[in-house]
Amino acid sequence: MAMTALARMAARAPVPVFVATGQGWLASCRNLAASVDVAVVTNIREAAILIVAGEPRDEDRDALRRLHDQMPHPRATAWWGARPFAEAGSAIEVSATDDPGPLLRSAFAALLARVRESEPDWLPDDPPNPWQGEGDHGQGGKGMMGGTPYGRPMAMTADDLRDGLALDSFTFTIGPFYPSLPPGLALELTLQGDVIQSARVVRPPLDPGEDAAGACRSMTVGRMLRLLELDALARRCEAVPVEDRDAVNGLKRWIGASCAMRAIPKGLGRLAGDDARARFTRMVAALGDAEASSIAGPGGRLVDLLPGLEWNEALLVINSFSHRDLVALAPREMEQEEDSEGSAEQREGHGI
Repeated sequence: MAMTALARMAARAPVPVFVATGQGWLASCRNLAASVDVAVVTNIREAAILIVAGEPRDEDRDALRRLHDQMPHPRATAWWGARPFAEAGSAIEVSATDDPGPLLRSAFAALLARVRESEPDWLPDDPPNPWQGEGDHGQGGKGMMGGTPYGRPMAMTADDLRDGLALDSFTFTIGPFYPSLPPGLALELTLQGDVIQSARVVRPPLDPGEDAAGACRSMTVGRMLRLLELDALARRCEAVPVEDRDAVNGLKRWIGASCAMRAIPKGLGRLAGDDARARFTRMVAALGDAEASSIAGPGGRLVDLLPGLEWNEALLVINSFSHRDLVALAPREMEQEEDSEGSAEQREGHGI
């Protein structure tokens, strides 16, 4: 009886959703933040429903499957303007022109009441690196440092960029659904501690299209504010109507009063005469201005700015660029092996 009452109370709350953005849906995804029916979360393990908004790129499909399988039960997937995967089973399908909020509310209530079955995994329950019975001792290791002991690759030593000391380094892929990165961007990074030694682009950011500049700008400012631990301002930035001049101007004043710009180290990520602080300041000033231009031909490559930075500094640099500039700065550079694709939510479970 008590559990039934708790389920009814939970069903009245906004639905916790994680959004996996597909092609051409950046502006629509931004509108979800203003919905009273849903609460967009930044960790897949806090979500009850995964929203696939727009068709995912072919190369992102396996990462999406892995993302789905990390949702706790009970769970469901909503396909908003996208075709469900064959394994999706009883998927929630939402037309591209419909508001998904009411449908998600009813599906969430059905999940909590156990009227709707929770979705099973989309991938087989196999380790990403088979290890049992492998190697000299049957635990996956080979020699002193090789193999994947118990399924986890060991960190290998390499010369540190700062002082040349040979320290443990670890290479991993993050993205394309990591919420602190622009949608679609996936990077292969080699870290020693939290310092980046090298970076390569595995997947470029999604193309924002011609009509999504204002939405992308407010989403980027929101991500930056969240990185600066100004969550309330980030939520306001992501929800404020970009066409409401008064609301946008009020938001700008709040961001200025928060001294968010001063929290970004001066000189960080300098490119074409501007640093991350200057770019972010200009981006905030351009909120609500659909005609505001980005950097004229920024030149260079994003991956050249990242080595030597700590992980938190790298995120500030990446999110200081407009989405359109980032598309130019981060073209595809490599084809990643299937078994190393993934999202941040996968990696969090492995201590990253």
